[in-house]
Amino acid sequence: QVQVVESGGGLVQAGGSLRLSCAASGSSFSISMWHRQAPGKQRDWVATITSGGSTNYLDSVKDRFTISRDNANNKVYLQMNSLKPEDTAVYYCGVYQPPRYYWGQGTQVTVSS
Repeated sequence: QVQVVESGGGLVQAGGSLRLSCAASGSSFSISMWHRQAPGKQRDWVATITSGGSTNYLDSVKDRFTISRDNANNKVYLQMNSLKPEDTAVYYCGVYQPPRYYWGQGTQVTVSS
């Protein structure tokens, strides 16, 4: 059973930074992504990174967030800079190990104005 554990969330003032980490057990994974869910809203995709390092971002976080990965250690990161109150959400990490994605329990990010 693959386990995914996120960490690094917390409370930060607007304009600040946080770095989220995601550790996945099991064999190496191909695609990994971050989602987020704000209170009372649907869960949204935030960023994706492939095994080759190609990345894609939600328009509203582009140029502020950076997704990266450590293939040797099965870890994924999300560096979040210039945080805004609207970035407040629970952030979830997902990794693809065939035949499905595995998700963690999430880490809370709260940005105060």
